[in-house]
Amino acid sequence: VARRRQARRRAVDILYQADVVGRDPLDVLEERKALSEKVPGFAEDLVRGTAEHVAELDDLIGEYAEGWTVHRMAAVDRTLLRLACYEILYRNDVSPAVAISEAVASAKELSTEDSGRFVNGILGSIVRERAGTA
Repeated sequence: VARRRQARRRAVDILYQADVVGRDPLDVLEERKALSEKVPGFAEDLVRGTAEHVAELDDLIGEYAEGWTVHRMAAVDRTLLRLACYEILYRNDVSPAVAISEAVASAKELSTEDSGRFVNGILGSIVRERAGTA
């Protein structure tokens, strides 16, 4: 669990950096690896998967973020939501409850006091509605 949490945090770090500076997450990932930064396989999978599906993830997040556009959100919240949605939709090895819990914990730690509730609300709605269609 701790190893996955650290890998997830590394993925958030890479995705956040790419978002803030307007670069492709895969370029940031490769750059970090070239600088001998250790990027766990799970983190790399998360970065690649999130980057591959970012447009679809943003559409989904935007659909559930009442009164917010994805691009108006705090960059860290947007990054956490993208990563958690990727895990919920595409990773069979991560339960939705774990993806939500990790995203909420990270939001509370890395973002504002309200971010945990904000992230939890959006992800909870997505999982509730998607569970009905899955």
